Amino acid sequence: MDISEWIEAIKSKTEEELSRINDSQALENLRVKILGKGGELTQLLRGMGSISPADRPRAGQMINAAREEILSLFSEQAKRLSLIERDRALKIETIDVTEPRPRHAFGSAHPVTLVLNEITECFVGLGFEVAEGPEIELDHYNFELLNLPANHPARDAQDTFYIDDHIVLRTHTSPVQARTMLTRKPPIRVICPGRVYRADEADATHSPVFHQMEGLVVDEDVTMADLRGTLDAFVRRLYGSDAATRFRPSFFPFTEPSAEVDITCAACRGSGCRVCKGTGWIEVLGCGMVNPKVLEMCGIDPARYTGFAFGIGLDRIASLRYGIADLRLLFECDARFLRQFR
Repeated sequence: MDISEWIEAIKSKTEEELSRINDSQALENLRVKILGKGGELTQLLRGMGSISPADRPRAGQMINAAREEILSLFSEQAKRLSLIERDRALKIETIDVTEPRPRHAFGSAHPVTLVLNEITECFVGLGFEVAEGPEIELDHYNFELLNLPANHPARDAQDTFYIDDHIVLRTHTSPVQARTMLTRKPPIRVICPGRVYRADEADATHSPVFHQMEGLVVDEDVTMADLRGTLDAFVRRLYGSDAATRFRPSFFPFTEPSAEVDITCAACRGSGCRVCKGTGWIEVLGCGMVNPKVLEMCGIDPARYTGFAFGIGLDRIASLRYGIADLRLLFECDARFLRQFR
């Protein structure tokens, strides 16, 4: 068989096998078989040495022409297969937009977030602004500017997480109040919501991380009556127009005088129940007039300005609002629990 017959045989074999190929991988395998380094047409080209010198130019031209023709056949087949495979993929990936699908489960705001938003809306409506600060705080802001100098006995009650001698995880959001007084001039009306940390054992009523919202008002002629009126408006907004407040004397280094505030039990409306232990009252927050020494340390003249401050435990408010008996439920991220607040 001369070289022209070999070439025709390879071309016929290639055309026949191309007609049976239906995927790109098989096409590539055939290309390597015919045109690769060890392919049939390549081997024919390497066998040129056995052809007489006079016939080599013609044989080379024939082989190169056959190679171009076969490459053209492969190119056409590759285009055809590309269209076929694209149509096949589109059929597999087609989405019927009219087909009913399972509904996605939607989350909800956390109960603490619900309470935070409601209380924030209440105080913003009373003319307060929202102020925020760092959770990793300097001892200077967390204690010293709040009338809690080094070795003050009240520091022991804070159960503080110390990062080093001068840096702590804030034990309350009061440092935001200190930062605000240092950077702004009266009148000041801010609320300071956020996470706080204390070294408590986790149980049904305690957590090492919890949420507070503290409020601060500093202006001329601010009195305890203003504090009482503000908190009464807040309690009526949160628990209804028939809710009442009761102030009991207390002590906080940051305020003087200071008070604990009780509200009418939301569960029994004051008649006495298990929630309020038969008293008809629930303790919800601490408050008082800003200590003049605190005002002075923060650069505000206590002879001209007075102020009041209060602190609300958001987790406690949420527990009372939604009847949550165990505080740990607020931090466990159990979807079964959270689904109740959609």
